[in-house]
Amino acid sequence: MTTAPPYPLPLPTLLLQVHPHLVVAGALVGLLVGLTGMGGGALLTPILVLVFRVPPLAAVSSDLLASLVMKPFGAAVHLARGTVNKPVLGWLVAGSVPAAVAGSVAIGLLGHGAHGSTVQSVITVIIAIALIASVGATLVRLWHERRGSDHPPLVVRPGLTIAIGAVGGLAVGLTSVGAGTLIIAMLVLCYPRLSPRELVGTDIVQAIPLVASATLGHLLFGDVRLTLTASLLIGAIPAVLLGARFSAVASPRVSRPVMAAVLVGSALALLHAPTPSLWAGAALSAALVGVLGRRPAMATAAASS
Repeated sequence: MTTAPPYPLPLPTLLLQVHPHLVVAGALVGLLVGLTGMGGGALLTPILVLVFRVPPLAAVSSDLLASLVMKPFGAAVHLARGTVNKPVLGWLVAGSVPAAVAGSVAIGLLGHGAHGSTVQSVITVIIAIALIASVGATLVRLWHERRGSDHPPLVVRPGLTIAIGAVGGLAVGLTSVGAGTLIIAMLVLCYPRLSPRELVGTDIVQAIPLVASATLGHLLFGDVRLTLTASLLIGAIPAVLLGARFSAVASPRVSRPVMAAVLVGSALALLHAPTPSLWAGAALSAALVGVLGRRPAMATAAASS
């Protein structure tokens, strides 16, 4: 698992080297992505590093390639439903694509340089920070949703939108995390008039060129493991479709706190935090997300009584 096979590998060779445990991991992540809409990078990268002991750079590179294959499934649905704001989409892509290329090339070159082992440790810390930032972005989004719907008309702001894309693109290029939670949270603050469906739809569609550009950088300078990616996709693709079918009946009041706990717990584990701190951080994040997620519903019930 820690040494890269020679490339390119023919399809029969890839299929013969499928790892069942990675297929199961891909299926679990794909199911959660389909149910919650949360980016796969925030889930899959820490699983690869913590559970399967994949080197951080290889985990980021392989996860990006897997995400590139999965993203179009969700994007096609949103394009068909018309839940994509195309002006915002264009400016996001203008910022995210070059930033993703820069981030992926930089981390790939550094990871294979003279101080590669040190860079791998730094990548682990960066991934942990990105996971915590993702939970923080979820809290910001939930808090903002509580403020009501009295917002000014939607006016596209090119400069700020490019900056949002650049921040998200750099995060994805470095860690594979951020295409979902970070960018959506920043869009909420910049465009409060966008509906939740438009936020998700616009983000998923812009994530295709974003992840593609980051993947290209990692294919050239990173450490993509094709057999690892193939195993993940065999489980993830059908699971994403299954999760999407059941997403309408999945309660975010349950899924959001669970996801927050998993992300914070994974981040603290990557940082080698003591076990009590790990459990405390996971419980606190779940409680915060749970409280913020319930408040709008409680307020609505009170107003109607």
